[in-house]
Amino acid sequence: MQPEDRPQQGGAADPRPLVGEPLALDLLNTRWNEDGVRYDLLESVDGLAIWLRSAGLDDRAVADEATLEAALETRGTLLGLMEKGSSPETVDPLNRVLEHGALHYRLGLDGPENRPQTDDVVWLPSWLAAVDYLRLMTDSPDRVKPCAHPNCVLYFHDTTKNGTRRWCSMAICGNRAKAARHYERVKGER
Repeated sequence: MQPEDRPQQGGAADPRPLVGEPLALDLLNTRWNEDGVRYDLLESVDGLAIWLRSAGLDDRAVADEATLEAALETRGTLLGLMEKGSSPETVDPLNRVLEHGALHYRLGLDGPENRPQTDDVVWLPSWLAAVDYLRLMTDSPDRVKPCAHPNCVLYFHDTTKNGTRRWCSMAICGNRAKAARHYERVKGER
């Protein structure tokens, strides 16, 4: 699906090739490559507004420079963890993001409730993404994967039954890999 073909929901269309992943991965996937060109949705406040809307956070956070700065810092932190694994250099920045908020429990009319609260509203999307990263690492760390295509920088949560998904999208990177293998096979037969 081309960026201009993607559905719009109350604003500019989300141009990213992979949306709908868990929040931590969705934040990571605000940067991508397409046809050899690097894109970054978070290069502007307008892009942040698109991400907040796509992530369902536009009613809880404001797209402004401060929120953008927090999101970029958190994205870099998550990227470091994904690429380098856990070390003091990668864990400490995530813990600093987590220190911006807490989950508050209470009893509501419909039963138990929990509400995230942050020391500054600009940190809410970032804090939620950091908490989501912890959830993913607790529940299924082996199911959080980078796309196998060498030119792709996207991450996904593998929800397949056998856990063997390799591509961010079979329609995009999977087909590219199949086409490249076919080309090499045909070229070798000549």
